[in-house]
Amino acid sequence: MPRIAYVNGRYIPHQSAQIHIEDRGFQFADGIYEVVALMDGELRDEVGHLDRLERSLGEIGIAMPMPRRVLQIAMREMVRRNRIKNGALYIQVSRGIAARDFKFPSPAVRPTLVMTLRHMTFDIPARKAAAKPVITVPDIRWKRRDIKSTALLGQVLAKQIAVNEGAAEAWMVDDDGFITEGASSNAWIIDAKGRLITRPAAHNAILKGVTRSALQALCKQEGIELVERAFTPKEAYKAREAFTSSATALIMPVSSIDGHKIGNGKIGPVTDKLYDLYMEYAMNPSRKEQKWNPR
Repeated sequence: MPRIAYVNGRYIPHQSAQIHIEDRGFQFADGIYEVVALMDGELRDEVGHLDRLERSLGEIGIAMPMPRRVLQIAMREMVRRNRIKNGALYIQVSRGIAARDFKFPSPAVRPTLVMTLRHMTFDIPARKAAAKPVITVPDIRWKRRDIKSTALLGQVLAKQIAVNEGAAEAWMVDDDGFITEGASSNAWIIDAKGRLITRPAAHNAILKGVTRSALQALCKQEGIELVERAFTPKEAYKAREAFTSSATALIMPVSSIDGHKIGNGKIGPVTDKLYDLYMEYAMNPSRKEQKWNPR
């Protein structure tokens, strides 16, 4: 099946999609992106992703390339033209095309908007069964981790270290010795008392994940104790359970951290329950999306 991409108002064959050589997203990573899961023909947590897109663009002074409602129409047209029911919709907005100069172009240029859609299989039973190892690496990223920037070199290097060591994800550790988040996910542990622990999104330490926000709301709804605080790798090694969360990987159980086995090395009861709660929320067409607080 031929894939269709979207570039600045045009739907074109994926292999023919191009941007200008002086697009600031290409030359400076001067742009923002979002990835929205498409499950059973529906864009999941769409409102949260668009809220965060608008918030990130505002933080670096890029205008929305079009009104939200028009963008949503284009997103659905991407789904229709690609004839995909399950996949990942990638949205990227850059500051636009201008002669190479570090300062913002003046007057402002038209932002560049591109979208792609690729097929993914959400095999839930298999994913739940497949607990995977993670490792820890130094966090070398910039300090505005709350902005979903296309400047992802730190995450790329961290993920490759994980791949080289046979791990599925890298959990990054800040200069104070605390885990921030994964290279492409948020990090969670369950302690010996059964409390769910994740790093707070305050002080720009982590990206405020949309799936993370949904899980927080579900914990509140179900009475699951959630503690937002920083934790060290040493504390994580002793965790009863651990998992990661992201828009497309959903909830990934962690089998080990830096070679330290977590629980019995398989999905634990709290993670299992959260997985079921999240999938019930995500797959219910009549559900009300969890409110996402962009701040």
